[in-house]
Amino acid sequence: MRRQVLSLAAVILTAGFVLTPSASAQQQSVNFFVGGFVPTPLDARGDITAGQSNDVLVRDRDFFSFPFDRFHGPTFGGEYLIGLGDFFDAGASIGFYQQSVPAADRNFFDTTTGASIASELKLRIVPFTATFRYLPLGHRAPVVPYVGGGVGIYGWRYSESGSFVDYTPPVPKNPPIFNGTFVGSGSATGPVVLGGVKFPMGPLEPGFEVRWQKAQANLPGPPTFESGRVIDLGGLNYLFTFGIRF
Repeated sequence: MRRQVLSLAAVILTAGFVLTPSASAQQQSVNFFVGGFVPTPLDARGDITAGQSNDVLVRDRDFFSFPFDRFHGPTFGGEYLIGLGDFFDAGASIGFYQQSVPAADRNFFDTTTGASIASELKLRIVPFTATFRYLPLGHRAPVVPYVGGGVGIYGWRYSESGSFVDYTPPVPKNPPIFNGTFVGSGSATGPVVLGGVKFPMGPLEPGFEVRWQKAQANLPGPPTFESGRVIDLGGLNYLFTFGIRF
């Protein structure tokens, strides 16, 4: 809780720099971005307890078969930047990512139809980030590289819906199958690190950016989620950016 409060305070402080008019500000811009989000890989998710990760997607692999790379998906959003002198920017952004992945029980089939026992795993992340950037060549260079970092508040929602096998021990040879939807949602805080380059063309600034985010959220316990206790919200964003200076 203390860590979240400190992170939120940092967001508010940085946002204050963004939203407060500054006599030294050289320029302001509105940026739009679109690209792909690659979540933290399975072997780096969650905390290891008794030799096993507590991340829900890692634990789900014990009884679900699903293509984890299907969680790679599009992301988009917008950002407001204000220049602080010749070599610094402060900004605030909001983005959106959502991806659904089909899953099937890896141990049992429907004994009546012979079909897979299918369900859907769905993850949504809405990051609000406050960042500070250093532009080593300044705002007026023909090519403007930058690096920076900050903090994000990540609104999230994770759900599992469809048909499920009842794994309550002792598990019979033909266990019961039931339908259901299990949902966890909330917000989490964490750092963001970014780097990119812009190519000014008059008031327009197309460019590219790579943005790393890290956060972990707690899931509701049983009976909502029986296996994993957390969901990793981190990963890499590969973005095309387009800014309009004014």
